[in-house]
Amino acid sequence: MTTTSRRPSMLDVAARAGVSYQTVSRVLNEPSIVRPETRDRVLEAIVELGYARNRAARALKTTRSALVGVLSDGSSLFGPAETTAAIERAAREAGYSTLLATVAPGEPHAQVASDLVGSGVDGIIVVAGHDGMTPVAEAAARTTPVLSVSSGPLDAAGVEVVGVDQASGARAVITHLADQGMRRIVHVPGPVDWFDARARRRGTEETLTDIGADGECTDPGDWSARSGYRIGTKLAARALPDAIFAANDLMAIGILRALRERGIEVPRDVALVGFDDIEGATYTTPSLTSVAQPFAQLGRAAMHRLLSRLEDGAGAADAPGGTDGVDGTDGADRPDGPPTALAPELVVRESSLRPL
Repeated sequence: MTTTSRRPSMLDVAARAGVSYQTVSRVLNEPSIVRPETRDRVLEAIVELGYARNRAARALKTTRSALVGVLSDGSSLFGPAETTAAIERAAREAGYSTLLATVAPGEPHAQVASDLVGSGVDGIIVVAGHDGMTPVAEAAARTTPVLSVSSGPLDAAGVEVVGVDQASGARAVITHLADQGMRRIVHVPGPVDWFDARARRRGTEETLTDIGADGECTDPGDWSARSGYRIGTKLAARALPDAIFAANDLMAIGILRALRERGIEVPRDVALVGFDDIEGATYTTPSLTSVAQPFAQLGRAAMHRLLSRLEDGAGAADAPGGTDGVDGTDGADRPDGPPTALAPELVVRESSLRPL
């Protein structure tokens, strides 16, 4: 007769790692407060034993599921997709799993939010790239803690926002172009209902005014290379500016193609800058100057802010007592004030540098 092997427990992990049960619990629930060498030893034991958390038992004991809902519009665009991936990675680092739900246009917001809450999530992070996600965040916030990742702000009660300072990225672009001696700058904005597009346009216009440069905005694109190509074709048929700043890299790549087809060389005839710093930006000809966003930092900031809201009213029920492996600080990012927008970084490449 065959017997089924017993599943390894937290006590087994503790024995293998040479630490207490409480330390294993902390590694699983609040890894940031455990000394790195201790944490690594516990994680190694978890892998060696094949330990998996019993989520149902934990939920019964703590009234917490260690499950975070992530609501998005299902966009495959670089920014939203990278943000969603960063949240999932940060959740795993914090000992949480994620449950992803997407909202299609016209789908009932309240129903989607209700279904996610009904799945037992402790809280929800909404990836809110555009105005259409605001009602979703508001509906979810009626019944559970909600945090939005957005360059917002969202007009939704009870929803805190964490995001990247898109306007400062645009300011860095215009300042860089001005430093290169470029005074006539055209901005190709993104869709008017997207928070990022509005913030990047605002940063562009404010900086152009501040430095006294000549600037204008074209009709908005839709984030696609095709729309960039269409707008680039129009720009190529008129007097060229000194520089073109596209609101994302895909539109910049479309513009680059349109200019090249008409014998206009970048950066000799006109400089070109994008935003997002997608992988392909390094491999265009010329390589594309762009603005990189700190997605990994953004995911961690979102998780920490949400967890701080959850823990305001809950103790570490499954991690009582004990001090071994703890570095003496709370280790968690639990700021008392409103979150500060994260700073993006300008990555200068060939496309915006005037030839000597």
